[in-house]
Amino acid sequence: MDGFEAKWPMTLKAPQGSFEAKQPRPEGLGLDVPDPSRYFSRDFMAVEWDRLWPRVWLLAGVTPDIREPNDYILFTHGHEQIIIARQEDGGIRAFYNVCPHRGNRVCLTDHGSVRKFTCPFHSWRFNMDGSLHAITDEDTFDPALVRHRPGLTEVRCETVAGLIFINMDGKAPPLKDWIGLPDGYLDLYEIEKMNVVRHMRTEWLANWKTGVDAFYETYHLPHIHPQTQGVMEDFSQVDLYPNGFSRMIVPIGVKSHRVDDRDSIDPYQAHMMREVGLDPDTFDGSAEDVRRAIQAAKRARGKRFNLTNYDRMTDGQLTDSWATGLFPNVQMGMHPEGVFIMRFIPHPTNPEIFYYDNMTLFRHVDDPGYTVPGWMGLPEGTDVTGDIRPDIETFAAGEKADLGEVLDQDVELVHAVQEGVKSRGFKGPLWCEQEDRLRHFHRELDRYMTGEK
Repeated sequence: MDGFEAKWPMTLKAPQGSFEAKQPRPEGLGLDVPDPSRYFSRDFMAVEWDRLWPRVWLLAGVTPDIREPNDYILFTHGHEQIIIARQEDGGIRAFYNVCPHRGNRVCLTDHGSVRKFTCPFHSWRFNMDGSLHAITDEDTFDPALVRHRPGLTEVRCETVAGLIFINMDGKAPPLKDWIGLPDGYLDLYEIEKMNVVRHMRTEWLANWKTGVDAFYETYHLPHIHPQTQGVMEDFSQVDLYPNGFSRMIVPIGVKSHRVDDRDSIDPYQAHMMREVGLDPDTFDGSAEDVRRAIQAAKRARGKRFNLTNYDRMTDGQLTDSWATGLFPNVQMGMHPEGVFIMRFIPHPTNPEIFYYDNMTLFRHVDDPGYTVPGWMGLPEGTDVTGDIRPDIETFAAGEKADLGEVLDQDVELVHAVQEGVKSRGFKGPLWCEQEDRLRHFHRELDRYMTGEK
C-alpha cells in the first residue's frame, strides 16, 4: 500500500538512521490505568503548578516574531506572563512581565517593538535587557529601598531551530539535552525562515491533558473525522523518544486502509494534486499512486524555488504530517511548507478549562506558482508574505472561532470527554498500542508529579 502496510503496528519501513525510521517500542510502557481525577482535580492541578510547569522547558514563541533588536512578544502560561525580547547584540532574553514596584503588568500588548519598557501604572522604565532605566520621582523613595536598582526579573531562555523556550525555576538541563528528538530533526524544517501568518487562542471546556490526549492519536479519525478517510491513513507510525517526546507520522495523500475503493481519486486528493501543479483529470494512475506523484512534484518544486532543505528531506516528509509532541503541552504538525504549532495551556485556576493556542507558520516564496497548502485552513485574503505579524485572535468558550471543520469537531469531542471522565462509571483510560503516545506522555508527567524529576 504505497510504501506502508495497513496493519498494526504500522511502520513506513524506513532504513535505520533515517529521520523517518520507526523507533523500537520501549519496554516497560506498562498497563497502568491512571486515576481519572488527574483530569479534573484541583489538588492535581496545584501539584502541576508546583512540580511540573516551573521545571520543564516551555515553548514560548518563535524567532521570526522577534527578528530585529527591540522586538518583543508576550508568552502567557496560566497565571504567569513572560516578555521575550530581542537584544541589541542579537540575543534573546526573557523576563517576567511584572513591575518590581507594585506588580503591575509592564507590557500590555502581545507583540511590538520598543526602546524601553514603561510600566503604565507609575511610568517606571526598564531597558531591553531588563535593567532599571528610571524610577519616577525617585527622590521620594528612601535610597535604601531601591539601592539594589530593581529591574525586571529574568527567566532562563534558550532557542533551538527557530523555537524559543523558557524555564521558570532555572534548574532544567540545557535545552539541547532536554529535547528528546534526534539531532537535526527540528532544524531540517528551517522554521526561522517561516512567518506566523495566523495565531488563534480559543478557550476549551476541558483539562489541558484532555486536549493533549485527543491530538496525540489518530485512532479516532475514522469515527470523529470521517471526511479524512479519503486522503489520510489513520494507522500512523508512532515513535517514542526520551523525556516524554514523541511523534506520529500520518501519511497524507493516500486513502485510509478502511476505504474499499482503492482506485478512484478522492476529491481531497485531487485538491492536493492541483496545489502542486498536477491535473487529476489527466493523471495516469489510481488513488494508490497519488501520494508518490505529489512527492515527486514537490521534489521538483523544491528545486525550482531553490528550497535546499527539500533535498535533505525524505519523500514522506514532503507529503505526510510529522505530528511531533514536545513534552509537556505542545504538538507541532510539521510540513515542508510550514508548521502548525498547538499549545495546550492550562487555565490559571480552573482545571476544566484550557486555552488552545495555535500558530500557523508559512514559508513564503515570492512566486505565484507557489501556493499555500489547503491543510493550513487559512481564511481567504490572509496575508502570507510575513510583512505584517497578525494579531492574536481570541475566542471565549462557545464563540465561533472559524477553526475549520476538523477542529470544530474536536472542540465538541474534547468537551464530551471531559464531562465523561468525571463519571463514577469511568475508572480510568484503557490505552491500546495506537495510543502509545498517551501512555508515554502520562508516564513522563507522573515522573514530575511524584518528584522523580
